[in-house]
Amino acid sequence: MSEWFRRTSKNIKTFYKRDTQEGSWLKCPDCSEMSYRKVLENKFYVCTNCNYHFRISSDLYIKLLIDDNNYEEFGKNITSKDPLNFKMPDKSYTEQIEIYKQRTNKKSAVTILKGKINNAEVIMGVMDFNFIGGSMGSVVGHKIGMAIDLADKEKLPLLIVTASGGARMQEGSYSLMQLAKTSSKLAKFSNNGGLYIVLLTDPTTGGISASIAMLGDVILSEPNALIGFAGPRVIKQTIGQDLPEGFQKAEFLLEKGFVDYIVNRNDLKDNVTKIIRILKPNE
Repeated sequence: MSEWFRRTSKNIKTFYKRDTQEGSWLKCPDCSEMSYRKVLENKFYVCTNCNYHFRISSDLYIKLLIDDNNYEEFGKNITSKDPLNFKMPDKSYTEQIEIYKQRTNKKSAVTILKGKINNAEVIMGVMDFNFIGGSMGSVVGHKIGMAIDLADKEKLPLLIVTASGGARMQEGSYSLMQLAKTSSKLAKFSNNGGLYIVLLTDPTTGGISASIAMLGDVILSEPNALIGFAGPRVIKQTIGQDLPEGFQKAEFLLEKGFVDYIVNRNDLKDNVTKIIRILKPNE
């Protein structure tokens, strides 16, 4: 009987719900607007109704920023070992690494590259939250250190896009040492006159927020990004006080001076270019 109500005119087209490919529509977590995935892809997953920024992969940030998606990648095949022989209830750390390699088609939680942003050459590191929460283990620390050294050697601006839950517990103190190592390399880079730009994305927390994320000469953030060190419950228990609403959001940090500028993802490339041209005119 439902076929009676199915229009067949060439000018009026109807379709069954089952005719729509699964996953073609996404619901915005903020405003609940339903958006067609292809439209969101063209907008780099920024909601056209409320400007909510979906989390995206490192590959999409590279596509967004690097001219013609043309770049040279460094340290692509470096992968984590299991120095502590860390075991979880259901799998080993080595098995976990292999699972995320297959899931993300990457060997680690950060991609290091050399490319051009509006014809300005840069060294860029992009963290990927999809790879074990973007956590910093020895490989991530080593590769970020590579990026800093390369930018210092070639006298190029350094841009790091952060997305991380912090240090990687499966590597214990090996992971924590990366925070000190990368911070000391950034201090040397700064003393040598290097320009370091950071883009904080949702989420940037834990040891990353306590090291490379807050050491930029210019600190940018996406709207409404979660940025902080410990969780609200832990902080409240430590200081014994109620916390301001939204105190770990980018807008609150901008108000308090921890962030320099909140930038829409679709304006990011032009804004980074302006910063480079002002602070590094020779580039």
